[in-house]
Amino acid sequence: MERGLVSDHQPLATGQRQPQSSKKKMKDATLTEVDSALKAAHVSFLSFKNFSGKKKAEFLRAIADEIEALGPELVQTAMRETKLPEARIINERGRTTGHCRMFADLVEEGSWVDARVDTALPNRMPAPKPDIRKMLVPIGPVVVFGAANFPLAYSTAGGDTISALAAGCPVIVKAHPAHAGASSLVATAVTKAAERTGIPNAVFQHLFGASFEVGQALVKHPLTKAVGFTGSLAGGKALFDLANQRPEPIPVFAEMSSINPIVLLPQSLQSSFAKTASMLASSITLGVGQFCTNPGLILAVEGEGLNSFVAALAAEIKKAAPGTMLHQGIADNYATRSQRTLTQQGITVEAQSNEAGDAAQGRPMIVSVSAKEFLKNPLLGEEVFGPFSMIVKCADRNELHTVVNLLHGQLTCSVMGSEEEIAEYESMINVLV
Repeated sequence: MERGLVSDHQPLATGQRQPQSSKKKMKDATLTEVDSALKAAHVSFLSFKNFSGKKKAEFLRAIADEIEALGPELVQTAMRETKLPEARIINERGRTTGHCRMFADLVEEGSWVDARVDTALPNRMPAPKPDIRKMLVPIGPVVVFGAANFPLAYSTAGGDTISALAAGCPVIVKAHPAHAGASSLVATAVTKAAERTGIPNAVFQHLFGASFEVGQALVKHPLTKAVGFTGSLAGGKALFDLANQRPEPIPVFAEMSSINPIVLLPQSLQSSFAKTASMLASSITLGVGQFCTNPGLILAVEGEGLNSFVAALAAEIKKAAPGTMLHQGIADNYATRSQRTLTQQGITVEAQSNEAGDAAQGRPMIVSVSAKEFLKNPLLGEEVFGPFSMIVKCADRNELHTVVNLLHGQLTCSVMGSEEEIAEYESMINVLV
């Protein structure tokens, strides 16, 4: 079942935005279709959960084969829809087929079930002990929300989907409308793989739905047993809240926004500010800042080393060209959030790209703020998704430690310093890990 937004197959140059007129509009999946999909998934689960590891491995390897068989059509479609370069899409396709085969090996080998056997002691006094056994088992239909920034590796046949299938859980994917054409192609590949290997049809289903109502209905449906999501904090929290408000709460496995703080220790920064600036400029602008591990926050103690670093980083950012973002919604959000940051107390624009770019592009930018102002304003700790980073200037080591203590959970954090400094700042580093 496919509803939503499907793109015409017309090639566009890398970085060129697909005009709205070249897209075909389709209706979102209806609530009736959502209900039918979950009921069909539940029926398929009754048999699929008992399939052998060998049978599931055959299915997963067939998925990888069918994705590869799509050839240039998948690559060109994903490029056209996301504006990502060919090399990135090809690498992401390899990552996608790679995790299909990795999970195939794992499920075929079988140790993932973590089987435990506590043998009986029939003669134990004062009462016999029974034989107790446990193992991991599939739980039922899983709803997966496709990610905007990874059209292949975190979407239709991404890690959430493949791990659920490997466990014996049927999957219903809600495709992301920003790359509906690529998602549809991959869905066709998964369906072909199921047909080839004798897997029930409803073990994998693919729905379109740009509206919140479709996602809400999928999460709230009583036959849904888990949710996989990659995206914004607001989106992930909304799904989490829906899942917990159900009569039967279910887990939401969410990878949400992160500012990925970088802590620059003074001595190392003083001696290698130029190298550090060049490296971080590349990370900030990589993929127009749309990787979930983009370094959005840089923490350091004020001094000559930090001043030199800021000047070097500013020079790099000014040379960086704006880039077309994954879709207009992300570009608009970047413009809104970066401009909102500029209106906050104490913010200084250290540098932005010499090129303004257009409305579809993200203009690289770095700003700075004192730790004192950062600590007073929770908005400054929110992610600005795009080629943006904030430098927090701390008066001393104690203030740096205070800022680190304030940070919420992150996907990544990095500390750059000499071995001696790492040992010296051990108590602060322990807070990060």
